[in-house]
Amino acid sequence: MALTGIQIMKLLPKKNCKECGFPTCLAFAMKVAAGQAEIDQCPYVDPKVKEEIAEATAPPIRTVVIGTSETPYKLGGETVLFRHEKKFENPPLIGTYLNTSMEDQEITRRIKAYQQLRWERVGNLLKPEVVCVRDEGNGERFITLIKRVREELPELAIVLDSRDIETVKQAIEACGGSIPLVYPGKVENLSSWGQMALEKKVPLVVSANYLGELVPLVEGLTKQGLKDLVLDSGALHPKELFEDLVIIRRAAIKKRFKPFGFPVITFMDRYTGDLSEQYLLASIFVAKYASIILVSDLKAELLFPLLVERFNLYSDPQKPLVVEEGIYPINGPDAFSPVVVTCNFALTYFIVSGEIEGSRVPCWLLVKDTDGLSVLTAWAAGKFNADNIAEFVKRSGIAEKIKHRTLVIPGYVASIKGELEEELGGWEVVIGPREANGLPTALKELAKKLRS
Repeated sequence: MALTGIQIMKLLPKKNCKECGFPTCLAFAMKVAAGQAEIDQCPYVDPKVKEEIAEATAPPIRTVVIGTSETPYKLGGETVLFRHEKKFENPPLIGTYLNTSMEDQEITRRIKAYQQLRWERVGNLLKPEVVCVRDEGNGERFITLIKRVREELPELAIVLDSRDIETVKQAIEACGGSIPLVYPGKVENLSSWGQMALEKKVPLVVSANYLGELVPLVEGLTKQGLKDLVLDSGALHPKELFEDLVIIRRAAIKKRFKPFGFPVITFMDRYTGDLSEQYLLASIFVAKYASIILVSDLKAELLFPLLVERFNLYSDPQKPLVVEEGIYPINGPDAFSPVVVTCNFALTYFIVSGEIEGSRVPCWLLVKDTDGLSVLTAWAAGKFNADNIAEFVKRSGIAEKIKHRTLVIPGYVASIKGELEEELGGWEVVIGPREANGLPTALKELAKKLRS
């Protein structure tokens, strides 16, 4: 059971030294209880007490870390069943396979796919992050593949899929500074694998034929001292997998059932050979409740919407999606290109920038910080009016990039045109369309005017 702030306070040294960053030990204890601070921030806590508090305040789904120290990936760490309750913490890793039976040409194609399939959205890079390297009876090639992944895709998390414990030991060494996830499948000598995972300090996947079979396996490994586990329920049908993942999450969070308090790995190619259907299933398990999702191949037209779904689900619903304030050049603008100003609400930015890109008119897009509010809301809140738009335009440096003094404002704030021209002094303010889909026509006409 989680400790309250008062209970944590009683275990602290009560120095009120402020070295933790909080004014009092009580304030610090309340933050630790709320999950907003780590007990490690206190330099004077007894190590045994620290371990006790860390265990008591840990999320019901254990956080398992794989990858490198430069690019760590956290699995699990979840505290809620539904995103609206708080937020989902660690997005599932998405990726595909490299098998020892594959031709070199196919392996090269897949590595290039990892390197090329990446998109930027609201300052975040959307990309696949995990690769499962499968040993199909060729240990030497297995090690060679891992070394190639580490060399050409150093930021990827690696799943080692092999039934040979000695080969896996060599593979772990080949991973260098990266912590892999070891997947031995349904092996009989699981305790030997647990001992190896303990010695090598790597997390281990526990697989079973059905959900109930997982419990004694997990309990046996935790008694050995292994804490970093990932579950594979062994479900043979998508409906069964869906039910298993809901049961695991609900039992861990609602009942604090420790054998199910771990991240889950899923394999979409188990259920269908059709790639489109695999991605369709993956879209379900992004929400319910996979920590790693593996598909049989990476295709841009299928991967991108899945990554966008994941991004949207794992963003904090209590915080608006925003883009950074600044100047965004679109379509290669020059000194005579139109200048458009808008707010930093992410949806507004994507709609406006998308219409500008589609128009093929080179433009300067000025994005003003409005605390993530849309145009009308920001105007009503006093965050997108003549005074602060003028101040932003002056300090943005856009005047140094252009040879005209024309600014396009959203049609919804047409009423500020006169006041904004007074504040800017020497600038002409053009009222843009009320809806973004009117931008292409308006910008084409303005671009001709500015160059005439």
